Amino acid sequence: MTRSKQIGNHKNDKKKNIAKLWKTKRRVKDLDQIHHDLQPENAKLLLNQEIDYQLPGNGQHYCLHCARYFVDLKTLKEHFKTKVHKRRLKQLKEEPYTQEEAERAAGMGSYIAPKLIKIETQKMDMS
Repeated sequence: MTRSKQIGNHKNDKKKNIAKLWKTKRRVKDLDQIHHDLQPENAKLLLNQEIDYQLPGNGQHYCLHCARYFVDLKTLKEHFKTKVHKRRLKQLKEEPYTQEEAERAAGMGSYIAPKLIKIETQKMDMS
């Protein structure tokens, strides 16, 4: 399929690029942002959030690796067994890209292979 070339709509005077809106509608966190969330102090805050009625499951059931909210604990546990979650774990095993690595790739240093990080599915509290 081709992308939408429609710009704007009849109801507004503003010119909105509809293709861009479609592209960013289901935007998810990047891997480096998720690596930042996996640090213990950030993970603790994300797993113990206050009740937010705007989020699925009131924001109480969150997958750190996929950055997704779930309706209940059962759905979250089922998610841990899916291909989507397992693929995300595999992607997160490689350490995030850094500025030092970019400089080495540009010829400002010798190449160092990226390190692998041990990633496991988060532990569940039964409370």
